[in-house]
Amino acid sequence: MPNITRQTDYPIDPLFLNRWSPRAFTGEAIDDATLFSFFEAARWAPSAFNSQPWRFIYAKNGSDQWPTFLDLLFEFNRSWAGSASALILVLSRTTFTPPGKDQPIAMPSHAFDTGAACSLLMLQASLSGWATHGIGGFNKEQARSQLNIPTHYTVEAAIAIGRRADKSILPIGLQDKEIPSSRSPISEFVADGRFLFDD
Repeated sequence: MPNITRQTDYPIDPLFLNRWSPRAFTGEAIDDATLFSFFEAARWAPSAFNSQPWRFIYAKNGSDQWPTFLDLLFEFNRSWAGSASALILVLSRTTFTPPGKDQPIAMPSHAFDTGAACSLLMLQASLSGWATHGIGGFNKEQARSQLNIPTHYTVEAAIAIGRRADKSILPIGLQDKEIPSSRSPISEFVADGRFLFDD
């Protein structure tokens, strides 16, 4: 369904306007083939030296690991993410071994490259009729400890995936926020030739 609440200044594909981050999910089960099609999209993101630093650890609602993943979230996010179909923990590897070398070195673009992979994952989910919501509010050190994450990986974010539900299932305080958000105008983040921003 075309999005009618957001407006662009320049023409873009409706895919970008129709993707947004709801909190109301149905709890519908997601099958492996569907979930892994999202990971497949992430797989094809660009990265420096094709190092592909992204890593995803997931748990599906109802699985043995689901309570562990849900418990990582701060209370506010647990209040709505419990109805998601899956939770994904996003990691990025901070080192890589350059071609022709045998020792790893720091990878300055690991977070940038992993963000690109997450964007493709979220866009594929949206194209497939699923919704995603990125989550920064969770205990990263607890995640590292409980999921045995090595120190040369950064715990970046979590992503909730699910089918959109009616906003009435949300706590009253969240129902008014259950709409696609707007964005700053291009003039606030694009400059010609030098830094021209107010912040």
